[in-house]
Amino acid sequence: MRAEHQHLAENGAQLVELRLDYIRRAVTLKRLLKDRKCPVVATCRRPQDGGKWEGTEAERVMLLRAAIVEGVDYVDLEEDIADEIPRYGTTKRIISMHDFDETPDDLEAIHSRLVNKDADIVKLACMANSPHDVTRILQLIQNSRVPTVGICMGDIGMPSRLLAGKFGAPFSFATFHHERTIAPGQLSFKEMTEVYRYESIDADTEVFGVIADPVGHSLSPVIHNAGFSQLKMNKVYLPFRVPKDHLHQFIDEAPVLGIRGLSVTIPHKQEVMAFLTKIESGARKIGAVNTVVFEGDQIVGYNTDLYGAMVSLAEAAGEDPDDRWLEGKRVLLLGAGGVARAIGVGVKDRGGELLVTSRTYENAMELAMKLEGEAIAWEDRHSANADVLVNCTPVGMHPHMNETPFEEAGLTRNMIVFDTIYNPEQTLLIKQARQNDCQTVTGVEMFVRQAELQFKLFTGEAAPLDIMRDTFRRAISSAKY
Repeated sequence: MRAEHQHLAENGAQLVELRLDYIRRAVTLKRLLKDRKCPVVATCRRPQDGGKWEGTEAERVMLLRAAIVEGVDYVDLEEDIADEIPRYGTTKRIISMHDFDETPDDLEAIHSRLVNKDADIVKLACMANSPHDVTRILQLIQNSRVPTVGICMGDIGMPSRLLAGKFGAPFSFATFHHERTIAPGQLSFKEMTEVYRYESIDADTEVFGVIADPVGHSLSPVIHNAGFSQLKMNKVYLPFRVPKDHLHQFIDEAPVLGIRGLSVTIPHKQEVMAFLTKIESGARKIGAVNTVVFEGDQIVGYNTDLYGAMVSLAEAAGEDPDDRWLEGKRVLLLGAGGVARAIGVGVKDRGGELLVTSRTYENAMELAMKLEGEAIAWEDRHSANADVLVNCTPVGMHPHMNETPFEEAGLTRNMIVFDTIYNPEQTLLIKQARQNDCQTVTGVEMFVRQAELQFKLFTGEAAPLDIMRDTFRRAISSAKY
């Protein structure tokens, strides 16, 4: 524990919590606190409060009192023992409450009780069952006359850990390492400081994010935050897990959290359109929104997938993405989902002859009819004589990297092959296309390009494209799926 404390202090931690209940032997406080490199909080939790203390309650109270006598900087006390442990010396008192089931309706009353226990700081950690719980706890922090640390646990509550400082909390909580989370939804110190730049978040920080369910796999926070950091912008981009039945309320409350823009992904791309005041023509034509911008009273929806795909394709072909450069070319889409729909609209706008195939022929027929293209049976895809092949299926995605949706024998020289999969970037389809002298476009390029336009819509400034691309590639190589 001493070694980890020193490591964190050397890496910039300004306050470290020592969880005395995790020590499986007699606690030597003098040794723990001697020559400490930064201030500490002494905490000893019972199992009912999420801890591992196995001794008696009397022994626990005695240990906390001893920590105060030894001059610990802060001591964390639950409400029911706060009166048993009086103030002494310079040690500051954190009075805390944990609820691992919900964020109680009477949050303000609980907070008031804790304040009255001679609190220097109040800490509330509750389980979030809806995004509204995050809004409630952040507003509580903002309105409190006593410094308050408010945290919503769980995936839904994770943004509260990052926005705590924006709303006035004196500090937030991270874990020593991402594999050693103590509470659900906790982030590592490294993630908090390097990806989200927690120390720079303040009341003026503009908030952006991605809404999805689930959202933990999203790499959008990594690249957008890298862009903000590169341009020294006071902005942060967070993952928001928003269940479908809470989408409307989340959009309504977004401005309260300081949210200025959102990326939108599964399962919200269609549903979010009902809650927008304006939708740009491309998104309306596609029938899906992947970007939302809050502009005063307006909530405007865009679709940047089309831009990302068309710019990537045109660059591979050496063409102007805004020209009708696909005139006379046969473009075969493998798959008929949301990405295929966006790319299909772009293909038709640029004069291409659109062919759609899917393992479910009815889906191919539906998309082809909507976009005035032609549906092809899945088993006939290799004889479609396509000039451009676009994979919009998940075939070949990690961990099934030895699979391809299109046999190598069907690839012809100078065909443009575009795989929208980005993990891995070098799919089997892309590798075989290169071996057959095809021009290739990877999913990484499309993802970064669509993020480039999002960045512009969010900030009004050009994205640092190279930084975002390099960051994205590094994130893919280290991601654990």
